Amino acid sequence: MVWVRQLHVRDFRNIREAGLELHPGLNVLVGRNAQGKTSLLEAVGVLARGRSFRTEANPEMIRRGSRGLLVCAHTSGNGTEARLEVELQEATRRFRVDGREVPPREYRGRLEAVVYSTERLRVVRGPGRERRQFLDRSGAALWPAYRDACRAFERVLAQRRAALEAHASDLPAWDERFAALGARLRARRNAYVARLAAALRDGYRPGGEGYDVRIEGCPGADEAAQREWLWEEMARARPRERAAGRSLVGPQRDAVQFLVDGRDAAAGASAGQARSLLLALAVATLQVHLEETGQAAVALLDDLDSELDDERAGELCADVVGRGQAIVTTVHPTWAAWLRPLGRVFEVSGGEVRPA
Repeated sequence: MVWVRQLHVRDFRNIREAGLELHPGLNVLVGRNAQGKTSLLEAVGVLARGRSFRTEANPEMIRRGSRGLLVCAHTSGNGTEARLEVELQEATRRFRVDGREVPPREYRGRLEAVVYSTERLRVVRGPGRERRQFLDRSGAALWPAYRDACRAFERVLAQRRAALEAHASDLPAWDERFAALGARLRARRNAYVARLAAALRDGYRPGGEGYDVRIEGCPGADEAAQREWLWEEMARARPRERAAGRSLVGPQRDAVQFLVDGRDAAAGASAGQARSLLLALAVATLQVHLEETGQAAVALLDDLDSELDDERAGELCADVVGRGQAIVTTVHPTWAAWLRPLGRVFEVSGGEVRPA
């Protein structure tokens, strides 16, 4: 298990500077709304992923009046320790490991985090791109081959679009590459979906409903079958693609559905069902990561007790920290004090943090 032992945050949203000595189990951040609790979770997410789970825009995270932000942590686990740093300015990102600047590909994978936050409800209710990205980022965190398949497909997608726009003579060559790499990505995505679906069916059900995930199209992780299916799609779409000047079929357009009791959550889930599904997805993602890698990801659970009653939220915290580190936010001091035996409690007020 790799966990965050020390966390230091500077000029991150309303936090001028904060340092925490974290517990390897549960860490509870308690305080009123808009004090900086979620920002600290977001900072750990940036440290793990190099990006925020709340925004794609760097300037939104940088404290007003500052030129950039810094998130730094000492991590422990697997018999080693490391110092990880992410520095963001308005248009740049820098990654450092033990003081040495490294490219994103070398930084990636040194710390993994899984997030539950109602700000991520777009995964359930937003456009299909959000669900595809959810699957691809989670799968890529497990398997380097999945990550490589994503990058290779993104490149050929851009190259094939350019060939379609220009009516280029080498389009058949790009069709070949598109079919091969698209089939590879679909096979890996389907393999991850099978694992996630099993974890959802057998896992945590905060709303009492049944949860599932599926992708329309050719099922299974057989790459040859996926390639044949994609060729057929491309053949049917060829006149429309030539007219549009872009790829109209392929993994970049696949329909991913998260289901509640067999119904598409994006189309008909209530607000409560959507939040419960999002929490179930976070727990299932943690479970698949642990089963596949033997290592626990850090669980970042925002405002958990607003979704669950105190007893069920406490049971979930106990279950999660039985697998690894968790950082949880709450506005309720009494609930936070009740969880103290599982780890540490911190008070957050006005962007400042201190042990409770």
